[in-house]
Amino acid sequence: MTIARLSFLLSASLLCAQPSWDRKASEFIASALKESGAASVSVAIIQDGKLAFAKAFGKADIQSNRAADPSTRYAVGSVSKQFTAAALLLLQEEGKLSLDDHVAKYFPDLTRAHQITIRQLLTHTSGYEDYAPQDYLIPEWTRPTSSASLIETWAKKPLNFDPGTRWQYSNTGYVLAAMIAEKVSGKSLVAFLRERIFDPLKMSSAGDCDQRSPADATPYTRYAFGPSRVVGREASGWYNGAGELCMNAPDLAKWDTAFLERKLLAPRSYEQFIRETDLKNGDHTHYALGLTIGDVRGIPMFEHGGEVSGFLAVNEVFPTRSGAVIVLSNEDGVSLTNSLADDLAKLVFLPEQRPESKADTESVRAMLAGLQKGTIDADRFTDNARSYFQKALPDFANSLSALGPLKSVTFVSETLRGGMIHRIYRAQFDKKNVRLNIYVMPDGRYEQLMVTE
Repeated sequence: MTIARLSFLLSASLLCAQPSWDRKASEFIASALKESGAASVSVAIIQDGKLAFAKAFGKADIQSNRAADPSTRYAVGSVSKQFTAAALLLLQEEGKLSLDDHVAKYFPDLTRAHQITIRQLLTHTSGYEDYAPQDYLIPEWTRPTSSASLIETWAKKPLNFDPGTRWQYSNTGYVLAAMIAEKVSGKSLVAFLRERIFDPLKMSSAGDCDQRSPADATPYTRYAFGPSRVVGREASGWYNGAGELCMNAPDLAKWDTAFLERKLLAPRSYEQFIRETDLKNGDHTHYALGLTIGDVRGIPMFEHGGEVSGFLAVNEVFPTRSGAVIVLSNEDGVSLTNSLADDLAKLVFLPEQRPESKADTESVRAMLAGLQKGTIDADRFTDNARSYFQKALPDFANSLSALGPLKSVTFVSETLRGGMIHRIYRAQFDKKNVRLNIYVMPDGRYEQLMVTE
């Protein structure tokens, strides 16, 4: 039995009782995977501080027909950045460095190193140009390199902006941050992470993607809407500190659980970890240390996605729910992980909110198409709404018909107000996108259907 498989079995034994949403989540994931056409997806969900769901769907390797399971290891890409930030916070706790140290203390020959801090490297506000913005495998990445070589090339270029004045995603900053951690600790970043995070949390599958494992999923890509194609992986040396880690979903869930419990870092470190960075002019960045700050339908969320050749990942943590949603896939070029994670979060953490009804969306689409022609089905509307449209129909018809064909209607959100269901949709016409602001009575009749910018 492999170590990874043993780790999964141990994790599975810690799963809480089967949640009420288990079957619905499984059906939802299977449907989303089929619709996307991706090779596989592995999902872990934490609810009330415990691992509640850990399942994989699809193929870890299509050619050999090897099924994905929760022990399957995926590259997590830039989800690695939160581990780099944690390493530097741990070193700060030990008094070996400060996040407000200037880069010049460690690498004085780099561009404006006396003006840039470690914290700015971790918050993407340093101004160092990103060496890896492409979303596909370029020829250069197939040749081995080193962090020192990357920094020599990219951190000696002129800055893209003055430090602290703008936010711009930069893998360069994280490679440099990792080099500082290694210089201070005297260890490789992955060795430090294994000693301080992976081993204490029993994350046995976590490690450098350069160290291949039989449990690894095969990487796939897609060109436009073509079939899944095996794709190469980046050569060694390209992502140290920025996106070098591989692991399975249940092991990443162990990290999220420790994060929610504030288990490995001091309270002050956690405060810095999740504090949003503001620019010098006071503008918000919605970014902390290796974490994007956002929400799903009002639930606060710390999140980060990841993409390297052949893999997509997203890790969403919900502190007010003591929960998290992890989605890993071995195919890039598809829009699967982020939307699936958001939808699962709504299912698990907002059970009182009804999921989107395709029938309702199609009904709204039909009504909107009718409005382009100046007609409504009066029986679908309340007296108030019929009164509104008696005056409004000519303007609806003239302005909406000028937008060209209606291409799509997409459900956005649903809340309650005034004893009615309040729904927001987004509609795409040939010439413009619009917002639909709708109120539905308990009997299903429409009290309001307004179209705005």
